[in-house]
Amino acid sequence: MPQKFIGVLTAGGDCPGLNAAIRAVGKAAHSYGMDVVGFLDGFRGLVENRIVHLEMNKLSGILTLGGTILGTSRDKVHRMPVGSMGTMDMTALAVENYNRLHLDALVCMGGAGTQKNAYRLLKNGLNIITLPKTIDNDVACTDVTFGFDTAMTIAAEAIDRLHTTADSHHRIIAVEIMGHNTGWLALGAGIAGGADVILIPEIPYNIESVAEALLRRSRQGKRFSIVAVAEGALSQEEAAELAEKDASNQVGPEEAAGSRTVRIAQSLQELTGLETRVTVLGHLQRGGTPTPADRLLATRLGTKCVEFIHQGLSGIMVAVKGEECVPVELGKVAGNLKRVPLDHPWVQSARLVGTCFGD
Repeated sequence: MPQKFIGVLTAGGDCPGLNAAIRAVGKAAHSYGMDVVGFLDGFRGLVENRIVHLEMNKLSGILTLGGTILGTSRDKVHRMPVGSMGTMDMTALAVENYNRLHLDALVCMGGAGTQKNAYRLLKNGLNIITLPKTIDNDVACTDVTFGFDTAMTIAAEAIDRLHTTADSHHRIIAVEIMGHNTGWLALGAGIAGGADVILIPEIPYNIESVAEALLRRSRQGKRFSIVAVAEGALSQEEAAELAEKDASNQVGPEEAAGSRTVRIAQSLQELTGLETRVTVLGHLQRGGTPTPADRLLATRLGTKCVEFIHQGLSGIMVAVKGEECVPVELGKVAGNLKRVPLDHPWVQSARLVGTCFGD
């Protein structure tokens, strides 16, 4: 059997575990006698043919490193900024570079956007395998994504620390946690950190209900409250307006990081009379050393990816199902998001311990 040659790229937002996955793919590939190249800065590196050979010495010592040694970008092959020429469809050039290198497969590591971009390349004839990476945990058809555990740990630890200062000053503290479209991160970190209120996109909130829950705590002698807010949390009024815009294909304006949480905090202070402060965790959640759980998951996914390449599989994402890593058709993943079900066990547990969701 001729020696196989595979490419690897990391796209979208960086997150802990990417280097562990690169290492896993590279080392497993070498075990099978395959050669591996990495494309620099995501899909842009594929278009510009900027590569690095991932030899064993390049893979040494990166297991615990955050970020990605290959660099990343949010560039899309079919709509890529090209200097003063604006955006152009660079798909043909990406395909040309893939073929020029005689690649047998291209491994794309990324979240929901990367899955869609990789699927476009698949439809243009490339052998594609993807790995589910994102701190948001919102990639469809997989139980979990690597990067999520680390981000949830960081956010939960931040909430732990906020408890003491909130208690000392008798304050409400609203902490903004990443998650534009889904609430997995705010939900998991909020439960683990003991947040009193958790606001997520899937459960539109009524600000008066939130205020009443906080006042009830105050009347019970509680000295402070923590409100965990997902970036994309919506009030019931905002959710209704968004539904109308979706129906008419209008696009709503994006808000700067923290602005929604600031508005929520201001409203709560006015409604409760309790001093309220805001903490925005931002990119802290994406940085630093991956947890052992994420290193293990990234290693399992990366090695299984190479096994599938060795078996001749392509057009798939390597997904987590229970204790197994299994192939899922990429077409079933691309364009879909895994949202928090309203009856999810995490939601049920949170409600049973008295957490308010504002509904």
